[in-house]
Amino acid sequence: MQLAAASGLMSLFLFIVAVGVLALLAGGFWMTSRVRSNESPRPRPEEQPKLPPDGPVREIRQNRESAEIPRIAKGDRPLTPYELSNMDSKPSESQERPRWSKGSSGSFGGGGLGAH
Repeated sequence: MQLAAASGLMSLFLFIVAVGVLALLAGGFWMTSRVRSNESPRPRPEEQPKLPPDGPVREIRQNRESAEIPRIAKGDRPLTPYELSNMDSKPSESQERPRWSKGSSGSFGGGGLGAH
């Protein structure tokens, strides 16, 4: 019965915990204001990005082919990736988009019948 009785010590403990939580919240607001004061100011409306005079930039779709990998003579050691230059690509002669074969799933393990 004595454990269930209201205790002044328990009330004091809860009050101290509440004051501690309020102190943490106030400290968080104080820290946030210090961090914001050190940040650069927000851009003004006239500093915002503008569209180019020609209007929005459009997407260009084209098929590209990679450059040929240099062939090595039989018996020579293979080239390492570090010996290959930055392999550039060029526009493909055919700009027709590649399509999957009829009846193909289009991906490995896609569940289709595959090309027959």
